[in-house]
Amino acid sequence: MPVDDRPNLLLIMDDQHRGDSLSIAGHPAVLTPNLDALGFQGAHFRRAYTTCPSCIPSRRGLLTGKHPVHNGLGGFLEHPLEGLTLPHVLRESGYQTALVGRHMHQFPPTKRYGYETMRYASTYETQDQYGECLREQASGSGGIHGAGLSCNGWTARPWPLAEHLHPTAWIVEQGKQFLAHERDESCPLFFTLSFYAPHPPLFPPAFYLDRYLRLPLPEPYLGNWATPPPYHLVDSARVNLTGEALHAARAGYYGLINHLDDQLYWFLQNFWAMTSREGREWLVIFTSDHGEMLGDHYYFRKCEPYEGSTHVPLLLQGSQGLGLAPGYSSETPVCLEDIMPTFLEAVGVPAPEDLDGRSLLPLMRGECDRVREVLHSEHSPCYSQEQAFHALTDGRWKYIWRPLTGEEQLFDLVADPGECHDLSRTETDATVHWRRRLIEQLRSRPEGFTDGERLVQPESYSGIIPQR
Repeated sequence: MPVDDRPNLLLIMDDQHRGDSLSIAGHPAVLTPNLDALGFQGAHFRRAYTTCPSCIPSRRGLLTGKHPVHNGLGGFLEHPLEGLTLPHVLRESGYQTALVGRHMHQFPPTKRYGYETMRYASTYETQDQYGECLREQASGSGGIHGAGLSCNGWTARPWPLAEHLHPTAWIVEQGKQFLAHERDESCPLFFTLSFYAPHPPLFPPAFYLDRYLRLPLPEPYLGNWATPPPYHLVDSARVNLTGEALHAARAGYYGLINHLDDQLYWFLQNFWAMTSREGREWLVIFTSDHGEMLGDHYYFRKCEPYEGSTHVPLLLQGSQGLGLAPGYSSETPVCLEDIMPTFLEAVGVPAPEDLDGRSLLPLMRGECDRVREVLHSEHSPCYSQEQAFHALTDGRWKYIWRPLTGEEQLFDLVADPGECHDLSRTETDATVHWRRRLIEQLRSRPEGFTDGERLVQPESYSGIIPQR
């Protein structure tokens, strides 16, 4: 038994994974048995969200445990991250900290943010360790660009190189190598296994693409309020995908998820065997930074307030000694910021007092049924000025306000999970109620989103939130 016998921690994080694209979430096509097992034997948070749905700000929220208003970033912008992060707090308390795979997309990119070991495979970059591997083992292939696909596009085709060179497989193998050869068993481990999939390029190995090309796949949600764009490009945020283009995009996306799930099997077995050998308890959390609109309401990519973009998977499983009952499922709104205090409580490390996140362990122990009444999310202009939004949800209702256009929307997520019916004009009392709640939420914001009585168009909305 090690002197420091605190639990080993594993954070598995992929990129652009919709919260509904898991078998455990009831998806009619995608196969995710290994991820499902985490939820069935642990917890599945069915209303998990990012508070800012694009890579940089969502990961910033996870790392800091703070919402955009307090971590200073409300959009897809390069902005220095200062202060304590989850891996920093754990490292200071005696944990070995390591990350393999997709980096956390912060600025400056060379900063470690508390990770002692970092082995990068960010897929689209050519100068990290994975890029070096492709240059050595697939010289002349063009690397990931050899497939001829955009890193933000909706076209799909099979992975063109050997399967072991696929970024998902390479990341898993590097993760196993770390556990086998670089693990310091004298102290507990916080390990982050980070994937670029199912973010485009949509190039799963041929087996996985073919599987979903053969299957009937669900159609996009198309709201009675949604209008198609006049045209779209391969990497456009507004699309009107139909026929083969739509079917192939969805097959590529689901194929990447299925491939990732299969690859995780042996990594998880190795992690659990190592932890058992060390005589430690363990806690595993799986999540994603944001979702993918995948054609819903004529949108592709992220940065939107709708479920396809903001709703993420969140699965948690702990070893028996942690006392967490299996099979827990919750509809209460939780967010990526809750991961930091959850891990810290599990290992007995005091959380910084200024966190917005809340530990999810009291929910699993039956000590409460909610960690917050309402969750606020936002994003500054990214793909267009009209795209900027603020939104509130309590797990049933979702209210959306577009600060640069004044547009409002209201959805009943229980009756209308695809957000196809905008109730903002028919449910006037509910709309007024939620508008008032957002006014209160934004009352102290320096951008001037409200005068205290009304929501008003701000003079500017840069995404970098001034800190008091």
